Amino acid sequence: MAKAEPIDELGTPPRDFAGLRNLLIDRHQTLPKRLSQVARFAVAHPDEMAFGTAASIAEQADVQPSTLVRFAQTIGYQGFSDLQEIFRSRLRDRWPDYEERLQTLEHQSRERGGVPGLLDGFAEAGVTSLMRLRDSIDATQLEKAAKLLAAADTVYLLGQRRAFPIASYMAYALGKLGVRCILVDNVGTLGQEQAAFAGSKDAVISISFTPYTPATIELTKLCVAGGAPLVAITDSPFSPLTELANVWFEVVEADFAAFRSLSASFCLAMALSVSIAEKRRGS
Repeated sequence: MAKAEPIDELGTPPRDFAGLRNLLIDRHQTLPKRLSQVARFAVAHPDEMAFGTAASIAEQADVQPSTLVRFAQTIGYQGFSDLQEIFRSRLRDRWPDYEERLQTLEHQSRERGGVPGLLDGFAEAGVTSLMRLRDSIDATQLEKAAKLLAAADTVYLLGQRRAFPIASYMAYALGKLGVRCILVDNVGTLGQEQAAFAGSKDAVISISFTPYTPATIELTKLCVAGGAPLVAITDSPFSPLTELANVWFEVVEADFAAFRSLSASFCLAMALSVSIAEKRRGS
């Protein structure tokens, strides 16, 4: 088998995490299966890429350690250590003061124990999620989404399982704000009938997180097929929603004891709901 050529034609791979992340998102579909698998893991788990050894990362990504070396060289780096330095530099550059506050909260939680400790843990996860959202949200994309949704005759809202509370809250908020909307709740498995009315003059907000609920994806595809533009809220650039969306937002919620927060998702939902109403009032 011929040796894979670096996918960066200039032979100069990014030296910052944002550039590397964009490169992996743009090129992962052109990589061989195993290398694409590593690309997905790297984008979804940058902390593990920074802290882990080649052996531990390979185990988590379900590949051989040699695959990590081949992956790094394929995208233009000298080797895995060279690639890993990009992930480590990301940690050095991000939110140093906030990390100190988190450590304080964690210490207090351990000292208290019991229910107050649980409350501290969940509060910490919520604060982490909100700080991530504030630091990562693209203001231009937020403005674009608000304009797209404000121009719609009807806003269709999709979200099942863990995402359902967010979709149902938006239905409540938009209704109170005088924005016509339909919550595609799929009650009685009537989701297809509910989504079938979405057309080019409408717009869709679809919300889904790992593991992506098949019903949400299929109903979103039905709405998009009818011509409705899509604003997606999801947790990865590799989400099946991103390929369908006109605008999408990546919301990575922190967890406590494996229970993921919804704080950032609700915050974004509130901001979008109010911005839709404000833009309609100003038009």
